[in-house]
Amino acid sequence: MEVLKKLFERHFLTPVERVQPLQGQLGGSGRKIIRLSTAKLSAIGILYDVREENIAFLEFSRHFRRHGLPVPEIYGEDLTQGAYLEEDLGDTTLFEFLSDHRQGATVAPDAIAAYRQVVALLPRFQVEAGRDLNYKVCYPRGSFDRQSIAWDLNYFKYYFLRLAGIPFNEQALERDFSRLTKFLLSASRDFFLYRDFQSRNIMLREVPNKVPNKVPNKVPGEVQAFFLDYQGGRKGALQYDIASLLYDAKADLPPDLRQQLLDHYLDSLGGFLDLDRALFLHFYYAYVYVRIMQALGAYGFRGFYERKEHFLQSVPYALKNLRWLLHNVELPVAVPALMEAFKSIVASEKLQGLASEPGTTEKLTIRIFSFSFHRGLPPDDSGNGGGFVFDGRSLPNPGREERFKTLTGKDAPVIDYLNQQESVHQFLANAISLVDASVTAYQRRGFKHLMVSFGCTGGQHRSVYLAEQLAKHLRGKDEIEVVLRHREQDSWASETAKSVKAPE
Repeated sequence: MEVLKKLFERHFLTPVERVQPLQGQLGGSGRKIIRLSTAKLSAIGILYDVREENIAFLEFSRHFRRHGLPVPEIYGEDLTQGAYLEEDLGDTTLFEFLSDHRQGATVAPDAIAAYRQVVALLPRFQVEAGRDLNYKVCYPRGSFDRQSIAWDLNYFKYYFLRLAGIPFNEQALERDFSRLTKFLLSASRDFFLYRDFQSRNIMLREVPNKVPNKVPNKVPGEVQAFFLDYQGGRKGALQYDIASLLYDAKADLPPDLRQQLLDHYLDSLGGFLDLDRALFLHFYYAYVYVRIMQALGAYGFRGFYERKEHFLQSVPYALKNLRWLLHNVELPVAVPALMEAFKSIVASEKLQGLASEPGTTEKLTIRIFSFSFHRGLPPDDSGNGGGFVFDGRSLPNPGREERFKTLTGKDAPVIDYLNQQESVHQFLANAISLVDASVTAYQRRGFKHLMVSFGCTGGQHRSVYLAEQLAKHLRGKDEIEVVLRHREQDSWASETAKSVKAPE
């Protein structure tokens, strides 16, 4: 962390005031993503120990910016410690923007406009910037070649098919993989392949009203797309990236919108090269299938193998895409064993049932923690990666008084003491207001987990009281399950058990 603070101070000439980890357990890359800020300045720090991947991201970022593409500015780097500092592009991903601008299958015009902007910019990465990019820094491969495809197909076979219990004839499936690979490699592959071009890797920021000239060709109040996570990019076919975006599982784009966006992409692509649309489409759906297989392999590895169950929640959406493909698309290459495996996947009640997991409830689960800052923040095991951390150390501390030392925030004397403090009531009211707003939004958007943590010095008095009060406020609300945990409970003084308990 210190190296990121030094990079921040070197660039902005002022020390960091606040450090906020962002990614938690949600992502699958292993990178630590941290927001560093002051009252007026902000940047994103990355800590990752794969030097080759860091080099690829940094060089690609500078190359794309030279081409005028909207990617983060690099503020500083220290590759010896696996660290770099980049522009903070905010918190709104294209996926979140889409979620906020749709009702079921009906996607609002603002979200469609954002997607149209994104697909129109993609050819600039693939063709314009791809022409003079240094492919020697690509990691782990310089092109989406036979080896790259084999990795993806085996990822799907071993981490999804096998772990999901889908039957298949291995030799027949290998023959199909060989035929499919040969077909994929017969497409033109002399372009930049972004590799992970999906809605969570695209950030949206509103064009500022006061300085519209800083964003060329944009109207103040509109959103502008910025692009991230292209460090796995390499040389490859045009079809792969647009397939990644349009068949991004949890985005769940309606088929007619996918077709409109594909047409818009092809219109834009035609401005950069002599495009044969029929030839493009001849290979397109094979790349759709291989991208879905790669994603299913990732869901299987993270979900079935690593037991990070939130990754499995995307599986039913991928099945929906597979079902549409099986009913509407016939590939130019025969892969009967693979098609049988797909049919078994979409027929699997076990896999379709993952939509209602984790747990046994469809309610919004709110996990409330009390904790001591001396022992760090409580981990987010749900994978949601969001929520609130409230710092109760500014409030009057009962732990400083001898009469309260063996008691906790669950005991009547401590509760009475804190109830007499106006600052405590104001703090709790503000926290409840923020949490209530998120609960309403989470329920509307179908989210299943929200984490709220209250910290204090020892994790025994103020944080416990605050957590108990929030839990009491939330219990009984419709479609909510409250899980309350006092993390430091095991370290409370043994006399606590003998103290007077607050009435239920």
